[in-house]
Amino acid sequence: MPLTIGVVGLGYVGLTLTAALADRGFTVHGADVSPRVIETLGQGRSHIFEPGVEEIFAAHVGSRIHVAAELPRDTVDVAVISVSTPVDEATRRPNLANLAAAARSVAATCRPGTLVVVRSTVPIGTSRAVVLPELRAAWGDDVKLVMAPERTIQGQALRELVELPQVIGGLDDASLRAAVAFFGGLAQTVVEVSSLEAAEMVKLANNCHTDLIYSYGNEIALIAEQHRLDPLEVLRAANAGYPRPDLAKPGYVGGGCLSKDPYIMLDSAAGYEPFLVGRARALNEFLPVHVAETVVGLLASSGRTRGLRLAVLGWAYKGWPPTDDMRGTPIADMMPVFSAAGIAVTGHDPMVSDAVIRQYGGEPVSLDKAFADSDAVLVINDHPDYRALSVTALLGTHRPALIFDSWRILDESAITALGIRYAGLGYLPAVAA
Repeated sequence: MPLTIGVVGLGYVGLTLTAALADRGFTVHGADVSPRVIETLGQGRSHIFEPGVEEIFAAHVGSRIHVAAELPRDTVDVAVISVSTPVDEATRRPNLANLAAAARSVAATCRPGTLVVVRSTVPIGTSRAVVLPELRAAWGDDVKLVMAPERTIQGQALRELVELPQVIGGLDDASLRAAVAFFGGLAQTVVEVSSLEAAEMVKLANNCHTDLIYSYGNEIALIAEQHRLDPLEVLRAANAGYPRPDLAKPGYVGGGCLSKDPYIMLDSAAGYEPFLVGRARALNEFLPVHVAETVVGLLASSGRTRGLRLAVLGWAYKGWPPTDDMRGTPIADMMPVFSAAGIAVTGHDPMVSDAVIRQYGGEPVSLDKAFADSDAVLVINDHPDYRALSVTALLGTHRPALIFDSWRILDESAITALGIRYAGLGYLPAVAA
């Protein structure tokens, strides 16, 4: 008989896990402190875009899926903690208050001996230092505790929750065995590690490595820019037939995990000062500001920037797989640069609402007006709608002087043939005389 599962925290991690478990036949009780989240999910609608999630909630809410402000008392066999662990913007230190509160809530509403799974991303040692004391204060020694990090990519979460190996580290063997049995009902593969701390570091190692390899592609692009080289040409040639790991293309690196987890790794370093993690993150955070300053500089070369109109396409932090997630979005760091230059910004994103575009300081615009009524166009993400664009079909009598195509997805030759300057990340070809 499938277990009854409690999930505390119905953000991206908890929401997708709830849907995946319900789809596999589990009964899931989800808890969240946000009344808006509870109301939305209770109606079978999702407050976060992720393919397949809303369909599962619509089909199972009230039967396999139940949502409330807290877990039902003495009901669940497994309690999964998936609350946010934000990093303070000023200190860059992780705030674990949500985690501690969730642990106290689980201890108060669940039976002693309930398997508790930490799913949130945390500094190494946190499950033992923060969660375990809360459980022991209520349950004594009758505690089963594991760390099982979430490692899915947005846009593919429901598939990856089943197909990706689930890494599990336990407080003791009894905890580990219970967790292996639980996750065996969801995932195809379970990977056991020796401790809570090892599992905590797995998540940090994965995400910091991703941040690092993307930062190297950005470093190559910024150096190529200094020499007026095409970084994509350099990277294609470097990767062609060469049997070492491929070099990553340049691109913005945001999202809820990659913009946060390197700081959690740094917080875990104890007496060691890492050489790479912090610098890679700093480089990736520098890129949006550099691009904004480059766009302003290219526009300023024509004589002025104040009063110019810039259309920005792609406000979510990434375009593929499509998402509406604004965490770590490049536009947040770009807008102050544009504002200081007196540039009016309009915005378009197939996934992001007009209200959110306005919240970040832009004025929503249609695609045709973005090209026909702007002095410049900046493409930030690579949503499939943008990849399919025919710029020439969108242009009116007024043509933008510049198209900055961050991901190089538009037809450069068609754009330059119309007398429009074309540029991209690390790519500033000279203007024809």
